[in-house]
Amino acid sequence: TANFFMSQGIKKGDTVMVVLKRRYQFWYTMVALHKIGAIAVPASHQLTAHDYDYRFNTAKIKAVVMVGDEHMQHECEEALKISPTVEKLIQVGGVTRDGWIDFDSGIENHSSVLPRMDTQIDELMLMYFTSGTAGYPKIAAHSHKYALGHLVTAKYWHNVDRNGLHFTISDTGWGKSVWGKLYGQWLSEAAVFTYDFDKFKAEDILPL
Repeated sequence: TANFFMSQGIKKGDTVMVVLKRRYQFWYTMVALHKIGAIAVPASHQLTAHDYDYRFNTAKIKAVVMVGDEHMQHECEEALKISPTVEKLIQVGGVTRDGWIDFDSGIENHSSVLPRMDTQIDELMLMYFTSGTAGYPKIAAHSHKYALGHLVTAKYWHNVDRNGLHFTISDTGWGKSVWGKLYGQWLSEAAVFTYDFDKFKAEDILPL
């Protein structure tokens, strides 16, 4: 995945918006961007064109990795008219759409061997936009140390089991997804379960 992203011109320091709901490709994408030294900007699938153009221009977004969903992609495309920094649109699943590069076939065509990148612990790896309850959303940025900090979250709060299976239901656009089902959980050697859905239905989810 990292080699695929680099083939699309994504490099160290670039900001990449990630709108992947609960798709398993979120994990591929986040780890790949971290390895490159690019800055991941996870976002909710509920954003509108106005939300996108504000985030694109504020964070100088270079590429978007998004679920192949007609409504979501339409809102994103509407924002591009006033978002000059966005150069690449990458879709996960869905029907082929003009102007979008297919993620799944893209990663199949690249080597799994990645040259070691020169990334430093104090460099930025992650940006979230706050909910915007007081004025416009603001950027909360984190360095590579952020991942290490959540060892405590997984090991002592979530009490993950290296022989078990951990499920955090959060959409990957929210901060809870990275501290709830990525960094500390994988650093603690726990397996992570994910399930994507459009509407919460307890009768569907609880038996899983």
